[in-house]
Amino acid sequence: VQLQASGGGLVQAGDSLRLSCEASGRTFSGDAMGWFRQAPGKEREFVAVISRSGGGVTDYTDSVKGRFTISRNNAKNTVYLQMNSLKPEDTAVYYCAASPEVTRSKGRYNYWGQGTLVTVSS
Repeated sequence: VQLQASGGGLVQAGDSLRLSCEASGRTFSGDAMGWFRQAPGKEREFVAVISRSGGGVTDYTDSVKGRFTISRNNAKNTVYLQMNSLKPEDTAVYYCAASPEVTRSKGRYNYWGQGTLVTVSS
């Protein structure tokens, strides 16, 4: 079972990026999927989560509301994080993860991807 995150890179403030997280080994349509990030010297923090199957429920940390959008394509076993109006404080390694419930608690996520680095220059 593997979650493969991709799409990170070096961008300037105000730019956009779309992260992808492709699952393999099992289907994750029955799981809530989340994105977390970890900046240097800081703890891993919640960014966004989307509910299972149809993805009708989403939740975002306050600092990204209105700028980031989480979505999923169950046919492709993939979850996305569209990041607009990026700021230097968004710089971090971004991880995708799967959980049996919609939650902000990283302890409730059972599967984790390897992370993709996003660097936003000012």
